[in-house]
Amino acid sequence: MSDKNGTHNPHIESIEPEVTRRNFLKIGITALGALAAVELVGAGILFLRARSLEGEFGGEISAGAVADFPENSVTEFTDGNFFLVHTAQGGFLAVYRRCPHLGCTVNWVAEEERFYCPCHASSFDMVGERENQPVPRALDTFPITFDDGMVVVDTANFLRREHYEEEQLVYYQT
Repeated sequence: MSDKNGTHNPHIESIEPEVTRRNFLKIGITALGALAAVELVGAGILFLRARSLEGEFGGEISAGAVADFPENSVTEFTDGNFFLVHTAQGGFLAVYRRCPHLGCTVNWVAEEERFYCPCHASSFDMVGERENQPVPRALDTFPITFDDGMVVVDTANFLRREHYEEEQLVYYQT
């Protein structure tokens, strides 16, 4: 290194950092790896944290007052992952939105009064009974109870069923 007079002075060290392409890539890859690790740890913590089971799928959901559901109606509860069916006979049925064939989300088409699976065009009637192939059985249901005139659906325990039977309907007793 030279001093200000232009003469070479061996005691003056170079202050300029040496950043080679290799060092730059090494630092960049290390930083990206650390960022990915932080994101994975954060996602793991969010996944494993305790959650309240009140009012969301996997617990008891208060759907609403019995009077809020007219007879011969189907009401969708997206967060609860079910449809609440109130039949013309006055019975209630909580139908799971998951198709028993491959687990696709079924949709209610009100104009046709049918549930349809978009994956393989299977259809189900208003109470979840299968109407065509390839689906092997009826839609599953969730248990229903009533608490002070409110419909309560337990989404923690689904009831597997092969076919619809009238005994599956739950009636509100005043």
